[in-house]
Amino acid sequence: MPLPALSRRRWLQYSAAAGLAAGTAASAQTAAGGKDGERPIAVGQIADMSAGQQDVSRDFLIGSRAAWQDLNARGGIRGRTVQHLTLEVNGSPDSLQSAWQGVQANPACIALAGCVGDSASAALAALQEASPSAQPLAQVAPWLHSQEAPSASDTLFEIFPDYQTQIAHALKTLAVMGVQELGVVFASAAIRQQSQDKIQRAAQALGLRTQQVPASQATPAQAIVLFVGGTPELHDFVRRLVLQPGRQCYIVALADVNLQVLAQMGGAVRNASVIATQAVPLVTAGIPIVRAYREALARLYDEPPSPQGLAGFIAARYTAEVLQGISGPLTRASVLAAFRRRQDMNLGGFSVAFQGRKRANAYVTQSMLTSDGRIVG
Repeated sequence: MPLPALSRRRWLQYSAAAGLAAGTAASAQTAAGGKDGERPIAVGQIADMSAGQQDVSRDFLIGSRAAWQDLNARGGIRGRTVQHLTLEVNGSPDSLQSAWQGVQANPACIALAGCVGDSASAALAALQEASPSAQPLAQVAPWLHSQEAPSASDTLFEIFPDYQTQIAHALKTLAVMGVQELGVVFASAAIRQQSQDKIQRAAQALGLRTQQVPASQATPAQAIVLFVGGTPELHDFVRRLVLQPGRQCYIVALADVNLQVLAQMGGAVRNASVIATQAVPLVTAGIPIVRAYREALARLYDEPPSPQGLAGFIAARYTAEVLQGISGPLTRASVLAAFRRRQDMNLGGFSVAFQGRKRANAYVTQSMLTSDGRIVG
């Protein structure tokens, strides 16, 4: 059974405090000197725990922590324990700036890995661009879907499909079903401004018509509605949904929706199903990376598997694989150089591929929350 929400929150607070304490100790030890093989190595992870993002960030963070703990139990990186420094922020510019400065000032921290969520990761990438330093810090495998261009300083290394790829997959699925028109709901004006053109281009490419539906509308005319926003906003939308008897409605969401949390919030609606697009394999899949995630999660945490947790696990595993392949001292410079080579990799069935400086993988899947509260997929 999942832990109560309050207990999970306390665990995250403890986790963040432990990470900061480890960072302080690592800094002191590094400052005191020592051989490269004796110096601690640390990987930072900044997580946005604001109200609209915490359902994604919490699972993503637990998945990453499970991966690093599992790695350390098996010998770490070339026999050295990796200190996983987690810093929670509230999504505000000040909190992100403070977290960024904290990891920059910690000489033991050789990379940022698995920063979450989308807005926070984009803001951190902007901070890196605006704050050139003698030792730039690689930001690896963030939960970042909206970034359209590689960073000028080449310090951002994305491995998950972006919103454009997710939207194209979702709409292609609808086109195959014979749908010609769909409603589109944007959770906020900012999300509409960010996503409207992408959705329109993807729909036109598939011959679909779109009609914007106000988030407050309880009876959309379309049988299929594409929802663009997070879990809390989607819950608000579905709880107002009123459908005529015998009418079926499908609501398609993107990877920032956590179906497990939506189900716990009572997000199931009679005669309506919620289909969530995912940037990772199904959590029920039998491929090695998913089995490793489920086994580590069951051993270390009393938590159900989730797509966001699997993404956090994959982010850490990808980072660790690249670190393992570095010969010589592990420094910010050597780590950044290794990631800049962007070598294609198969992580137990999850493919990481690049075309030049851009990610090339399009591993997109979907799960469904049925009208009776079951999660399928």
